[in-house]
Amino acid sequence: MAERLTARRFLALLTDDFAELPHPHREDGPDGPLRWQGYDAARARAAERTGESESVVCGTGRVDGTPAVLLAFEFGFLGGSLGRATGDRLEAAYAHARAHRLPVVPLVATGGSRMQEGMLALTQLQRVARQSVLTRAAGLPQIAVVRDPTTGGGWATLGAGADVVLALPGAQVGFAGSRVRPRDADPAAYTAEAQVAAGSADAVVAPGELRRTLGRWLRLLTGRSGVPAPVPEPLGARELPATGREAVRRARDPRRPRARAYLDAYFTERAALSGDRCGGTDPEGMLCGFGTHAGRTVAYAAQTGAATRPAGYRTAARLIGLADRLGIPVLTLIDTPGAANGAEAERQGAGAAIAAVFAAVASARTPVTSLVIGEGGSGGALALAAPGNTWATPDSYFSVIGPEAAAAILKRPPDQAGATADQLRLRPQDLAELGVIRTGDQVFPGTGDRRSGARP
Repeated sequence: MAERLTARRFLALLTDDFAELPHPHREDGPDGPLRWQGYDAARARAAERTGESESVVCGTGRVDGTPAVLLAFEFGFLGGSLGRATGDRLEAAYAHARAHRLPVVPLVATGGSRMQEGMLALTQLQRVARQSVLTRAAGLPQIAVVRDPTTGGGWATLGAGADVVLALPGAQVGFAGSRVRPRDADPAAYTAEAQVAAGSADAVVAPGELRRTLGRWLRLLTGRSGVPAPVPEPLGARELPATGREAVRRARDPRRPRARAYLDAYFTERAALSGDRCGGTDPEGMLCGFGTHAGRTVAYAAQTGAATRPAGYRTAARLIGLADRLGIPVLTLIDTPGAANGAEAERQGAGAAIAAVFAAVASARTPVTSLVIGEGGSGGALALAAPGNTWATPDSYFSVIGPEAAAAILKRPPDQAGATADQLRLRPQDLAELGVIRTGDQVFPGTGDRRSGARP
């Protein structure tokens, strides 16, 4: 673990123009609300040691050019614990962010609630949670940086409750602090790296990269736009398939461009969301994040060509919901033979995860643009398709079911899968004629067919 920086040194790592906000002044009686003997002396020693009067420093500053409200915890002040005065400062800072339409960046380093104030300290978590909810409802992003250590209620509100969670390498991060967790607990489970692997944090970022990374996230998440994301240009075949079986063969060709190629061609920069916040990730099946296209922020949820697992769908639902709340258009890239359908996927809630994506797309107020770039396998693909704004490339197909499975259900021999593909009318031009995908004016070389459903 890198050197544990004070709140103000950490602020200096991120911004050169930090300005502390005025904060409420609370008058407590001797030794606080519980009359905890020695509490006043402990606070006085903490103030002398750190130069701070409370465990959090709140103010404004530009991070790589983007203004934000920064909430920096001072772990040297009673372990960065939250008390009533901490809650006062946090509440005032959140209110300032909403009044001035600024994103909020909690820089968390805390052991939890302050014992010397008892339940009055614990209830500060409710105050913080309400401020976070009000800020979320105002359409303002919250990006947390979790430092060492981030435990207890501070992790469960300011940290894990943020829209994006960045973590310092090796930081202790978890709800249970080191002194209260089971003695036989694996310490590796309570680290920043473990939280990323479990889908509870988005990335581990080295201190030297933090200003640039945080600045990119702030720039992307404050880029509101009501204009739909343009449809990406097709990167593979330009001619439409002659038959259904040819469409399936092309879509399954390992040489066909996949999601990463489309994302690289479409975005000038991007930042990835990781994890479903329910204990899972699906980096092999779903890529989610925000990027810059033609100077505007666009959110993306892109299937990779593999069977999508429940964590992938939940991550996509999280991405679409966040983009909708922030007023950022969404691009979805559809490419999967179908949802993962093994026993483990069922145990992980495949149906509910897919339902969450259907609901996110159906309820989105921000425009959603969809492009089928490969296999469009049944409901696991359809969940990401925007009704009325879905397109398809010439080397793709979209089907109610895969041709092999359709043949099996119809009790046909395996060698009839190709003929079944023809009957399913799953080619891009078939889908356009059926009204499933949009049609455009672009003519692909050698086809003379304007029903491609490709980019207008």
